[in-house]
Order: sequence, then C-alpha cells, then structure tokens
Amino acid sequence: MSLFSNLSSLFGPQTQQSKLRPTLSGKLKNKKNKVTVPAPAPLAPKKQLSPPQPDHNIQEKAREIIVEAKAEALAIRSRAERETQAHAQKLEEQQRQLNQKLDRIDERLSNMDKREGDLEKQRKEIEKKNQELAEERVKLIKKLESVAELTREEARKSLFADLDEQLSKEKARFIRQKEEETKEEADSKVQEILIDAMKHGATDYVPEYTISVVQLPSEEIKGKIIGKSGRNINAFEHETGVDLDLDTAPTEVRLSCFDPVRREIARIALERLIKDGRIQPTRIEEVVAKVRQEIDKVTFEAGKKLCHELGVYNLPVDLMKLLGKFKFRFSYGQNMIAHTLEETQIGIKLASELGLDVNTVKLGCLFHDIGKVSEEAEGSHVELGVKIAKQFKLPQAVVDCIAQHHEDEPFSGPEQTLVYIADAISGARPGARYENYDAYVKRLQQLEEIATNHPQVKQAYAIQAGREVRVILMPEQSKDDDVTVLSAKIRDEIKTNMTYPGTVTVSVIREVRANAVAT
Repeated sequence: MSLFSNLSSLFGPQTQQSKLRPTLSGKLKNKKNKVTVPAPAPLAPKKQLSPPQPDHNIQEKAREIIVEAKAEALAIRSRAERETQAHAQKLEEQQRQLNQKLDRIDERLSNMDKREGDLEKQRKEIEKKNQELAEERVKLIKKLESVAELTREEARKSLFADLDEQLSKEKARFIRQKEEETKEEADSKVQEILIDAMKHGATDYVPEYTISVVQLPSEEIKGKIIGKSGRNINAFEHETGVDLDLDTAPTEVRLSCFDPVRREIARIALERLIKDGRIQPTRIEEVVAKVRQEIDKVTFEAGKKLCHELGVYNLPVDLMKLLGKFKFRFSYGQNMIAHTLEETQIGIKLASELGLDVNTVKLGCLFHDIGKVSEEAEGSHVELGVKIAKQFKLPQAVVDCIAQHHEDEPFSGPEQTLVYIADAISGARPGARYENYDAYVKRLQQLEEIATNHPQVKQAYAIQAGREVRVILMPEQSKDDDVTVLSAKIRDEIKTNMTYPGTVTVSVIREVRANAVAT
C-alpha cells in the first residue's frame, strides 16, 4: 500500500505534473508487475498558483517509488515461487503415495491370482484322490464279497439278524417292564387328567329350567289378546310362528315352539304389548319386528362373547350369530352356552395333557351342537351341524368331530374321540341336566303305540332316545310293498299326533325265512 500512497502524493495538484508524466510512466514498467498511473483530471484554473518545486526533489521521490515498487514486486514473485514450490512438493508426495498404493494393489492382485491357481490345483488333486478312494473302496468291497461269498446286502442282513437275535431277550425284558409300568401308572394318570380337566372346565352355572309362560295382570287381558273374531291372536301366531295356549291358567299364557329364538321373541313381544295395552295386528307387527332386531343383536353379542372367552377369533358373522342362539337353547335344562363353554374347556385341557391338536379339539367342541340351532327342519342335529360346517368351509377334522360326537360314525382320530369324551363329561356330571323321565318314557311309549296299531306289525321298538322307531312286520300278513307304504303312514301319524325335538326315523323291516330239514 505504500507504493500507491506515494504515487498519490507524487501526482497531487502540482504545477509541473505534465512534465514528469512521460518520464514516470516509462520508468515504472516491469516484466511481471506493471504500474499504470492514471492521468489526472484537468485542474480548474486558479487565480493564484503556488510557486514551482525544484526538479531534483521530484526525481528523487520518483526513484524512491520505483525502488519500493521493485522491492514489492520481488517479494510478490518470491512468495509466488515459494507457494508454487510447496504445491509442487505436495503433488509430488501425493503422486508418490498413490504409486505406492498402486504397487501394493498390484502385489495383492498377483498374490490372489497365485493363490487362486494354487487352490484350483489343490481342488483338482482332491478330486483325483476322491476318485481314487472311490475306486479303491469298490475294489475292497468286491474283494470282501469274494472272500465272504456274500453280497453287501446279504452281509448287512446277516449282521442285523445276529444283532437282533442278541438283543431280542433284552428287548422283550424292556417291553415287559414298560408295559407293567404303564399299567401301574395308567389308571392314576387318567384319573388325574380327568379330575384336573373337570376342575379347570367347571363353570359357575346353575341349571335353568324355562317354560315360556307370560303372566297376565288380569284375566280380562285374554280378551284383548284374542281380539275380535280371533284376529289379534291369529296375527300374533302368524307373525312369530309360536302357538299361544290361553287355557292353562286364568292369568297366564303359555308359548309353545321348538325354536327357542322365536319363542323368546314372542315372549318379549307379548309382554310389551300387554304393558302397552294397544294389542292390534298393526301394533303386533311393529313390536315383533323391533324385538326381532334386538334379539338379533343380542344373539350376535352372545356368540361373539362365547368365541372370545374360548380364544377363537375371525369367525364369520353369520356363524357367530348361530352360536349366539345357544343363549336361548336348553338341552334337558342345561343352557347350551354354558354346556359349550364347559365342554370346550374340558376338551382343551385334555388335549393339552395328551399332546393332541388343541385347535381341532377346541373348534370341534365349540361347533359340535351347532345343528341344534339350524333353521332347517329336516335331519338330526348331527346332520345339520355337518352341513353348516361344510357351508362355512371348516376344516375336515372339525367336520369329523361334529359328525362323530354321538358315535353315528366311527372315530377317525384321537381328537374326535376327545370331543365325544368332553361332551359326555359335561352332560353327565351331576346337576348338569334335568331329565323329565315321565315325559321321556311317555314319548317312547307313544312312538311304539303308533307303530303297533297297524295289524301287519309284529313288534316295534323306540331306540336312540326316541330318534328312531324300528318296526318289524309279520311276513305272513304283509307284502314287500307294505314296507314303503307303512313307513310313510307311521311317519305322517307321528308328525300329526306327537310333539318331539329334532327328527324321528321310521325303519320298517320285513323278513321272510324258510327252513327245510333233510333226513
């Protein structure tokens, strides 16, 4: 900065600047650093001019400026040379390091190529040795076969035969010992498993005995229920599918229907109609429709709750609705939801103890009685349950559990047997079910009486708890065509004269025997 300050002081407003401009511009030129002095702006004329300075002072000052300029130029040049040299040295060092790395990489590549060649050579040698060993092994086997006069397979059989003969006594002793231990432990182990299963499967349950009866506040309400010319009671029975019996007691109405859901809908609807007081066909339709929607929601929630308590999820909605109908279904006084829950817990515990497929047993116990809430009328609950299971594409093992839980078919596996056992334990435990033996015996007798009223019948037996009546004809008083005709007649009489759950199968048998004695 001193160079330019001197220049500015040199070329200030002086009288003789024009004389020094050509001389200074020629002296300040250099090969690498050129200093160009700009021409000063013309000066405004002044009235009085300062006296001129001597020429030797200006020349001396110019020489000083030139010397300083040369010194600064030399310094700049030397600094640039030093920086250039440093950069060159740095580049040279980097080049040297790069060359060293490249040399090391080339060395490693050459070593890898050499190692790869050695490995390939060793592999070929190993393959050659393996081939030689295989040929030698074949030669030795042939030599042994020729010496022993036996083939390899014959020698193996002979060796195993000798070994089996030596170990046969020990095996027999071991088997007898295990059989004795199994017999000693079997009874106690079975008792322990069953007791533990029943303990875990027991539910807080009180047997429910329901008779669909609606209490009336007074006997006059019966007139409103019947209506003019019986239109109210006819509309109610038509809308609900339930029969009303008003003759049992003065202040009660008995509802009769085998469908527990329809019977429950009719009971709730009748109670609301009696409380409301407006009993007429239009009002009956409205109340029944509203109650039906409420019952559908209740059954779905009951089925969903049952599935979640047993750890079964992602079932179709329609299937859970069917399970929810167990809430209103009773089997000999035992509520179906309580029975299903209890049986499934017993089955799960038994399957876990025996190491069987727990999921198959769980689903089999859950759906074993699903046919009891089927809307179809034809077929036993086992047949209807199998049809429902196939409709919802349940696994075949679960379908077999449903089909075999009453021994209608032979058991196809241990899981199916276990479902049958769990069902028997739940249904047979004390206090689980209530059986009206008088009504049961009366139903069996009535079935046999309907069959024996026909003259061609020799004997009739009601079997399978009243689900089948077996009829034997007298061959002398009947023909083969009577078998088909009589089975249809007995079926129609049972439908007309009896009230029964499920289905009743009529089996008519006519047998002709001929005996001849040769003397």
